[in-house]
Amino acid sequence: MYFKDNVIDIVSEIGGIHDIASANEIFKTKMNTTHLERISKIKNEKALIKIANAVKMCNPQEVFINTGSEEDRQFIRQLALEKGEEKTLPMEGHTIHYDLKEEQGRIIDRTFYIYLEGEEVSSLANKVERSVALEDIREKMADIMHEKIMMVGFYIRGPIGSPASNPALEITSSAYVMHSAEILYRNCYTAFDGEVDRMGHFYANIHSEGLNRPEDLPNARVYMCRTHQTTYSVNCTYAGNTLLMKKGNHRFSVDRAVYENRGKELAEHMFITGIDGPDGRITGFAGAAPSGCGKTTTAMAGNLFIGDDLAQMWRAEDGSIRSINPECGIFGIIEDVNREGDPKLMACLRHPGTEVIWSNVLIDENGVPHWTGNGEEPPKKGFNFQGLWEQGMVDENGKEVPISHPNARCTLSSSALANYSEKAEDPNGIETRVITYSGRDSDTMPPVWVAKSPEQGVVIGACIVSAATASEVGATGVRRAPWANAPFTPGSLADYMDAQFKFFGHPAIDKAKQPILAGLNYFLTDEARGGTLPKLIGEKRDVKVWMAWLERRTHHEVAAIDSPIGYLPKYGDLKDLFKTIINKEYPEELYVKQFSLYIDNIVARIDLQKEAYGKEKNTPATLFKVLDVQRTGLIKLKNKFGPIIKPHDIEN
Repeated sequence: MYFKDNVIDIVSEIGGIHDIASANEIFKTKMNTTHLERISKIKNEKALIKIANAVKMCNPQEVFINTGSEEDRQFIRQLALEKGEEKTLPMEGHTIHYDLKEEQGRIIDRTFYIYLEGEEVSSLANKVERSVALEDIREKMADIMHEKIMMVGFYIRGPIGSPASNPALEITSSAYVMHSAEILYRNCYTAFDGEVDRMGHFYANIHSEGLNRPEDLPNARVYMCRTHQTTYSVNCTYAGNTLLMKKGNHRFSVDRAVYENRGKELAEHMFITGIDGPDGRITGFAGAAPSGCGKTTTAMAGNLFIGDDLAQMWRAEDGSIRSINPECGIFGIIEDVNREGDPKLMACLRHPGTEVIWSNVLIDENGVPHWTGNGEEPPKKGFNFQGLWEQGMVDENGKEVPISHPNARCTLSSSALANYSEKAEDPNGIETRVITYSGRDSDTMPPVWVAKSPEQGVVIGACIVSAATASEVGATGVRRAPWANAPFTPGSLADYMDAQFKFFGHPAIDKAKQPILAGLNYFLTDEARGGTLPKLIGEKRDVKVWMAWLERRTHHEVAAIDSPIGYLPKYGDLKDLFKTIINKEYPEELYVKQFSLYIDNIVARIDLQKEAYGKEKNTPATLFKVLDVQRTGLIKLKNKFGPIIKPHDIEN
């Protein structure tokens, strides 16, 4: 395992504090009586020494210990306003935050794993040797908080007492980051010691925005030390780069699942929700998709909302798969959120009563936020992520400047949603019966299909291909996105894949509770199915039908068409569900368009995956076996029916 005590902890090497007495002396130089009293309530010596070394390295003017009280939260909100990191809006509880226009997403080119010689690091990630990282962090973070307030928060990623929750420290000079943490995570100041003792570890996160100038962005860095489960972030403000409890600590949770608890738990880039079935039944769903590909919308389609981005999953003693959300809030992409597709979220955003941090949207002359795809009349002018804006203005390349950045976000508590479920705080999680995988796929896979076995389901996740989205700075084109989790997988993809096969195929799973694994695709276009337009086939609300069909399928209440890629829905079932779920007619012509198999496209996708995974060391042979069986079956159908297989060609 990568968590080795004999490897130098970078912040300890820079800070030079190795015992609790020295830590307490540092605290006395930077904390007043109130905060000394607060830090004295924390007894875990490793955590205290970590905090003391962060103080010594960053050299703040003072240290604020955040207990999570309403008084502390109000101090943080006010500090964000005083520093100019946020500004108030007319609607009570709403503020606007702008990142630098050059930093509107994850800085993947400046994000690195710190590695040890001989350590396996994902082939899709950047890495830097430990001694190099040590010197760079020393150079960039020494005295970075001079004349600033360091805020220290104590959090838990998941409900207190859950077997899959992870305690974490958030240390930052950014009030916006700490404000966001208070909305998105559970402050566990009073329970921190007990949770660390229970779990045997904690994550640590150290961040400073620096001077927050465009010229500093080339020197922005995010470093992840897997050995000591510590992240370092400097010279950046976008929450995906700075709120390190999110994707930074998610990476550590992936490591723990793969290398410490293989076959017992998973850490996934998934929503969690409950879908209504007949007679009041609610079925738990979890689903993976790259950022910007519909996770929030899909989660909102549920009647029992748990989370929209991350999931910790484990095998319970009763043989079921259970899931918790490490977060308790939403940091959601706002583009295309509207009343038609997202009425519950819109109710929070457009009516008083919910605390919301907006980021990188347009604010009009009346202080009202606007964004692309909101379904409302756009203003003529306002202020957005790049400055003053007017309709029709273009950038230096002659491209029209959108009303909001494609990666503009809203941050709010999950409990504000009308379909929020108290089960989100149940340490036992929600029983999960359906797992979905999706990406931004315009021309290949149908809207929904179900794996014939857990092994085939794991392969669906391994073979996600998606168009790049605005959540990553500089990302373009169509790329492989395995399990929608590859950017957050520190070790080899082969190890991660093996963990997936062992988890979903584990003999201890109760066969009556075995989840089905399925593919979803909302992004098929008309031109890819014989039409002439690049528009999507279908509507955003159709997701409710695909989910409803999966809900019935996992309970063995609908039949399916057996195809080489998996089970496809029958027209009659979908027609009935469209009418009963969203009161919409569903013509058979549309069904045929959506569920015909374009053999050449799918075979090309299989060949792409085989070639890519063939370059990975130790890729499990099961992947290639599954893909070969699918390819052979598809070619056999092509020889019989031609390159386009309609559902009725193979329906029994």
